[in-house]
Amino acid sequence: MILLNVLDISLPIEEPVLKFLVELIIILFAPILLNKIKVPHLIGLIIAGAVIGPNGFNLLARDSSVVVIGTTGLLYIMFLAGLEIDMGDFKRNKWKSLAFGGYTFFLPLVLGYLGGYYLLGFSVLTSLLFASLFSSHTLIAYPLLGKLGVVKNKAVNITVGGTMITDILALLVLAATVGMAKGETGSSFWVMLSISLVVFGLTVLVVFPVIARWFFKKVDDKISQYIFVLVMIYLAAMLAEIAGIEAIIGAFFAGLALNRLIPRTSALMNRVEFVGNAIFIPFFLISVGMIIDFKVFFSSWETLKVAAFMMAVSFGGKYLAAKATQKSFRLTKNEGGLIFGLSSASAAATLASVMVGYNIIIAENEAGEPVRLLNEHVLNGSILLILVSCTLSSFVSMANARKIAESDQEDTIADNADKEEAMLLAVNYPETVERMVNLATMIKAKANTDRMFALNVINEEKNESSVKNAEKILDEAVHTASASDVTLTPLTRYDNDVINGINNVVKEKKITDLLIGLEEDKGFSASFAYNLYNGYLQNQTINVLIYHAAQPISTIKRYIVFIPPKFDTEPGFFYALLRVWNIARNSGALMEFYSSADILSILKNIIKKANIEAEFNPVEKWSDVEKISNNVDDDEGLIVLMPKRGMRSYLPQMRRFPELLNRYFADKNYLLVYPYTLSTEDDMEVRLVSNHSDFVEIGKLVSRIFK
Repeated sequence: MILLNVLDISLPIEEPVLKFLVELIIILFAPILLNKIKVPHLIGLIIAGAVIGPNGFNLLARDSSVVVIGTTGLLYIMFLAGLEIDMGDFKRNKWKSLAFGGYTFFLPLVLGYLGGYYLLGFSVLTSLLFASLFSSHTLIAYPLLGKLGVVKNKAVNITVGGTMITDILALLVLAATVGMAKGETGSSFWVMLSISLVVFGLTVLVVFPVIARWFFKKVDDKISQYIFVLVMIYLAAMLAEIAGIEAIIGAFFAGLALNRLIPRTSALMNRVEFVGNAIFIPFFLISVGMIIDFKVFFSSWETLKVAAFMMAVSFGGKYLAAKATQKSFRLTKNEGGLIFGLSSASAAATLASVMVGYNIIIAENEAGEPVRLLNEHVLNGSILLILVSCTLSSFVSMANARKIAESDQEDTIADNADKEEAMLLAVNYPETVERMVNLATMIKAKANTDRMFALNVINEEKNESSVKNAEKILDEAVHTASASDVTLTPLTRYDNDVINGINNVVKEKKITDLLIGLEEDKGFSASFAYNLYNGYLQNQTINVLIYHAAQPISTIKRYIVFIPPKFDTEPGFFYALLRVWNIARNSGALMEFYSSADILSILKNIIKKANIEAEFNPVEKWSDVEKISNNVDDDEGLIVLMPKRGMRSYLPQMRRFPELLNRYFADKNYLLVYPYTLSTEDDMEVRLVSNHSDFVEIGKLVSRIFK
């Protein structure tokens, strides 16, 4: 305060630079200080907002600038929840999410209505709106789960899906009660609301992906892509408000719409998460704290009474809903606790509903004072509920998430293949670099954090132009990888023979996967085919991946995946399949498998352990493969697990495959995966298990390989 007087600055601070500096200092030091005492930094940001806000020391006003950035943070939380949800798991758990949404909406609603009407003496309309405050919840602890790697846990998917359901229902109750309070609930009201909701849902979930796919195809500029994402968030939020529901539902739907177009390993996803977690979400938490006024809780016993009742109903209802979900679907105790932790926070929808109810005046009392739909005791009780529930949610979510993460680590046998994986990208053409790196970051194992290399072989005389060209290509590769938080080591090799240069690096760096990119306009040239069959594929210890990218990998909706009959008997079957699985898991694309009945039965069992969206189609003849390949549509890709010559699953007709690719796939994406041919101990185990009727044993092996 003395410093402010010396600087002749009045409170609240209006000077933009100083105001923003204060907020940044809070965002910077809150996590650092609270992590030392194991308190989630979200709580620190909320408390800091209360301290510096108008009801604290009044350092900062909760003005339009705070509200705008805070609103963006709130939309960001809901957008990330929709964006990061595993759509394969979501579809499998949709009925579980629906059940949880029903539990977590109706149980608190019934308890709140009965208590509001019989204990607090509210009217029927006020009791209904009052009860809806406890039905909704905000995933305020969701950003904490990403650091522990449990965002794909079944409990999290169920909770996120249930959040969408319960928030929509709660906000529909808000719309209905407000309409009834204003006398606007005729048949036309319900018809218009229903139509607007359907139109909104179809617009965001159907039209948005089409627009986004077109945009990402046409625009490569990274800044423009990020701004486009923000536009989609706010546009969906605005459309939601036009439809008569809250903006947060629009943001969540925008996340679902862009889910498949922003891969989890992409640079764009990294930017989206970074900016949100660094700026927008912390500003939202500070803005929530600014609403809190601790003084009101010491000035009125009625406020404390209402606040205590609200917390009892909210936490009790959410706990019962979480337990009911846990028992219904046989989840673990920690998963039930995580559901309760995530769903116990009241912030966004609760605050929106209570503010709307507080601002509606339904009558005047004898003294001429306004009678509000929700009185000031409910408003202040809601503020205390927000503070306590966010605190409880953070602690409970983190405690259970840590236990789940520890349990996952204990249940997972160490996978030596992941630890020893080393991937080499042979980069020669500037136009292929970015898309090769994007594929590599998508298919790599999680444990591979620093074993990726980009190699450019200079097979000409050492001159300044060739060296500069190599440096330019490698710099682009490193820059693209770093945007996704992936470490990529650049390598330059001087050799008169490109194949020899690559093979020498393969031996020196103990490479397991060699990725080669084809030029979009050339495809499988005669010279490349010669080098492939007589050079790269002669190495028996590595997987060779040939990639042709006509469009960004994030814009591919579906892959046709061919696995030749008897391929499951080959040494590198499961490890080649792992590359396909990682593409599906990280991009969300549908995998349509074509193979023999024996292989499809193995794949169907694997999918229980490594969830992806997949369809299975039996095919026995290579001629059928060629026919299906001719009918691959736009925004679809082809993946073929190709045996090398001499392998059991190799067919003579495969020699014509490069010609087929040049003819029908010049403007499409395709990936050929040639597995290694030398057997390892794991390969022997795979072969034995693959021919075994006990699928439990297959599941155990798959759990280790695909974890």
